Amino acid sequence: MVKVGVAGYGVIGQRLADGVTLQKDMKLVGIADLFPTLSIRALKERGMPYDLYLVEGADKSKFDALKIPVRGSFEDLVGKVDIMLDSAPGGVGIKNKVLYEKAGVPAVFQGGEKNSVADVFFHGYANYEKGLGAKYLKLTSCNTTGLIRSVDCLDREFGIDRVAITIIRRVADPGDYHRGLTNALQIDRAPSHQAVDLMTIMPHVQATGILVHTPVTHGHIITVVAHGKAGKKITRDMALEAFKAHDRIRVVTIDDGFLGNASFFRYARDLGNPRGDMYEIGLWEDSIVESGEDIMYAVNIPQESVTIPETMDAIRASLKMQGDSASGTAETNRYLGLGKWK
Repeated sequence: MVKVGVAGYGVIGQRLADGVTLQKDMKLVGIADLFPTLSIRALKERGMPYDLYLVEGADKSKFDALKIPVRGSFEDLVGKVDIMLDSAPGGVGIKNKVLYEKAGVPAVFQGGEKNSVADVFFHGYANYEKGLGAKYLKLTSCNTTGLIRSVDCLDREFGIDRVAITIIRRVADPGDYHRGLTNALQIDRAPSHQAVDLMTIMPHVQATGILVHTPVTHGHIITVVAHGKAGKKITRDMALEAFKAHDRIRVVTIDDGFLGNASFFRYARDLGNPRGDMYEIGLWEDSIVESGEDIMYAVNIPQESVTIPETMDAIRASLKMQGDSASGTAETNRYLGLGKWK
């Protein structure tokens, strides 16, 4: 049983803790945070299913005043685990790494950190084998994670040599106010970092992309135009069959009621998924079209939870729990229940 700790109990940290708990070959030792946030208060009201440790600078008296039990320090937690999942705010993870190095504990960092924090920039399907035995891994961002899932799916089946992407990006997570109240779209300079990151993970694919920020909170939408390697044409039927076979891609249609990003969020809630989370990306069957020699499609990215499966893959790769992508991702999928809707 692999012992796991989570640093940072925010949007991603909550979901990482839940994800680890679902893995029958892993044990969550505890979580670490700085303040008695609403998330921590909700955890206490739920009966403290996870042990809490405090990072340096935390004021324990604030937790005591709220009767939130504390098991120890961040260093105590690091000393008890086989691997840490670091979902601290961007820039904090690199500081936490000093503690991990001191304790000789491997760690997996989330997309908010710079790539230099890790030995391997990681994706469970596209480069699992590069993560085998690696001490420090960093996940791709939510958009890049979902994007690579779909591109890798086609690449494995047919071979892909270039893609062009457009990202319609949610401006903030639900409940966030730091971006302000807006009624505008904002475009970034091309190429988007997701295209650059895809090429880092999949260097044999040329990628470029445009990103547009939108004043919504429930998910991103990405359109992809992909070109078959050596001019091999990928038909709509070929692409659809490959996507339907993938356990982390949920193929849907507009006629079934999936009109947009909010449809996925509502459906996840109707399924009873905690927080309305959905681990899989959604892909509209209606969006798959042939354009000359290219194939085009659109996906929905549930930004709060999409990276959780790939983080579980990273644990498996770093600790060599499974020796290849097929077996590692299959174990993660089995415990998370991915593909059960088929």
